[in-house]
Amino acid sequence: MHKKIDEQLQRKVSITYGRFFHEHGPKKSFGTRQLIIMRGSVIVGALLIANMLMASTRLTLTLPFTRSICPLLSPSLFRPKQFPKSHPCPLWSSSFSFCLHTLRKSTSPLRPSSSLSMAVSSPPANPLLNDFDFPPFDVVDPSHVRPAIRALLAKLESDLEELERNVEPSWPKLVEPLEKIVDRLSVVWGVVNHLKSVKDSSELRSAIEDVQPEKVKFQLRLGQSKPIYNAFKAIQESPDYQTLSEARKRIVESQIKEAVLNGVSLEDDKRENFNKIEQELERLSQKFGENVLDATKKFEKLITDKKEIEGLPATALGLAAQSAVSKGHENATAENGPWVITLDAPCFIAVMQHARNRSLREEIYRAYIMRASSGDLDNTEIIDQILKLRLEKAKLLNYNNYAEVSMATKMATVDKAIELLEKLRRASWDAAVQGSVYNEELRPFFSLPKVMDGLFNLAKTLFGIEIEPADGLAPVWNNDVKFFCVKDSSGSPIAYFYFDPYSRPAEKKQGAWMGEVFARSRILSRNGTSARLPVAHMVCNQTPPVGNKPSLMTFREVETVFHEFGHALQHMLTKQDEGLVAGIRGIEWDAIELPSQFMENWCYHRETLMGIAKHFETGESLPDEVYLKLDAARTFRAGSLSLRQLKFASVDLELHTKYVPGGPESIYDIDRRVSEKTQVIPPLPEDRFLCSFSHIFAGGYAAGYYSYKWAEVLSADAFSAFEDAGLDNDKAVKETGRKFRETILALGGGKAPLDVFVLFRGREPTPDALLRHNGLLPVAAS
Repeated sequence: MHKKIDEQLQRKVSITYGRFFHEHGPKKSFGTRQLIIMRGSVIVGALLIANMLMASTRLTLTLPFTRSICPLLSPSLFRPKQFPKSHPCPLWSSSFSFCLHTLRKSTSPLRPSSSLSMAVSSPPANPLLNDFDFPPFDVVDPSHVRPAIRALLAKLESDLEELERNVEPSWPKLVEPLEKIVDRLSVVWGVVNHLKSVKDSSELRSAIEDVQPEKVKFQLRLGQSKPIYNAFKAIQESPDYQTLSEARKRIVESQIKEAVLNGVSLEDDKRENFNKIEQELERLSQKFGENVLDATKKFEKLITDKKEIEGLPATALGLAAQSAVSKGHENATAENGPWVITLDAPCFIAVMQHARNRSLREEIYRAYIMRASSGDLDNTEIIDQILKLRLEKAKLLNYNNYAEVSMATKMATVDKAIELLEKLRRASWDAAVQGSVYNEELRPFFSLPKVMDGLFNLAKTLFGIEIEPADGLAPVWNNDVKFFCVKDSSGSPIAYFYFDPYSRPAEKKQGAWMGEVFARSRILSRNGTSARLPVAHMVCNQTPPVGNKPSLMTFREVETVFHEFGHALQHMLTKQDEGLVAGIRGIEWDAIELPSQFMENWCYHRETLMGIAKHFETGESLPDEVYLKLDAARTFRAGSLSLRQLKFASVDLELHTKYVPGGPESIYDIDRRVSEKTQVIPPLPEDRFLCSFSHIFAGGYAAGYYSYKWAEVLSADAFSAFEDAGLDNDKAVKETGRKFRETILALGGGKAPLDVFVLFRGREPTPDALLRHNGLLPVAAS
């Protein structure tokens, strides 16, 4: 009986961009060891998205899964946390040596404004300070970081002082110079932070640690500038305010709100305390993420007896052998070993899903759920400090808790978010008890080149764009990184993006994310006519090629690529020329996942899926019966997948509304209490997943993880517009796609997201489509 249950649960593991899914089987009473075995069979890898746009789009606007995010989002650019960190979504050429003198003759709109060039006041040899069309990712070295950031901050401090001296409540005298300051820091710091995410090293960490306080100090100085704040207030109160475009009104309103949230109204001791809190929160978040990466890298298990890893598919064996070679076992092979098992997502998931050795699964699972929870890498105290400081910050701003601060720049309120989560929880519970299925056999049908071809063809059909390889045009940070140009129907370039697809455990953080490199901007136009074109990076952590085989993807990895590309599309296809609200900038965080989760729906669209699902060797199409099973599995697993997301969202809100640092409940007590209502199988007593929950402790999703479910309602309803039009009606699909592009993808943060949605859909959103897609509508109705 236990064997049967174990095998059933073993098939349930899956993974998605920056989210952790623990999928659960039948609710029964089991002993501790049996729970370990079962839990080990169903655990899913945690791939976080974070910034922004963020975690640097805040997806990674500078912004995880993580995206996301994920590369991705939005408090106003005044806010320190808003500067892109390259989230929470990195992704793919040979390194290209930049020919700077040639590019300087170019009239490309991509290069930052020459008025901000640092060549005069800084060493021209420093690539971070050069006037570049595309960031010199291939030549930036940790030694460049300290002098570049300090020289940049000195220049921007001078620019800010000049702005404050001459500021007037007008667009040319306020917003345009402000955008140039914000953008310059966003671009340069974005390069540095992105490299830390995809090419981490102790030298780079040390350099960032040294200059980060100076960077945060400048951001606080900018965000708390009373001359700038007063100028925005004057614009808002002037009789001409109503004549402004909607986008400009949104900029004014968001900058005023963000200035208040940045402490502009605080005086003397309160402001000093606020600034100390911001500095410390930045440091702690950075340390949290480093501990997670280091704890993940630290674990490795050498296996020499093949019996210990029976059940692992050939792809996983090849990956484990490659890991062994990288650890000095030069003669390691997939067939004969030795093999090195790690906690990196592709390896971890393969073991949990396929290994027949229960003790191995238990060992790997325990190591995974306890990452960064002991010794020098223990994040427990860091979490408590972060929560304590966030609460202090909220109190200084006259809010009851940090969740209220977070909701100040979102669509939802705390009560509305909790209401949605509870409605979805009730609808998901019974379905989650039933269990789910998943299989490794799909992998040969999803080779990365074929998947990307299919994705680009879909984008052409829906949005009328062409995507072409542009390798060599821009420098890259790794030979696996690819560079692409996006063209409109006339063949003119409208955007560019990098794609970095593969896991690199030694230097690259986990998760999947999309991040901003350049935002579209009229003010930063090079030639004075055409807006500067947007540039994005897309990052995933999927299984790399093994031997002579291409990267063969799980279906979940296919969904992840579609997800992050949705973020990138919103960044790249914007038609908004006001840089502060172009693309993903200025969009409320709980709406930012709409286009990304919308794109996932196409993975279940028969024509789209069958177009990419071709066996990498034989070219045969995915068998029809397999497609039907895959489609059915979407609803069969929906309850457990939904509950897992709801658990993360609920514990996030609980920690940021009711948790009292130093009070009677620990963070783990909160986690267990929430789990009682959101996990069919209770977590093990030693479960410490919070210690690696980077979305909320090292990304941009604090008191905002509910955004995934909030935006999932929007995205499912948006996709239902295509269903209503008829998915088999090519003309109707293209017409609906054009409308989606002209609204959801084009308007950026220049229009309130609810108004944008109504413009596209013709009405306000409802959760019906999401519940129907997940097979949960009858449960909800009852």
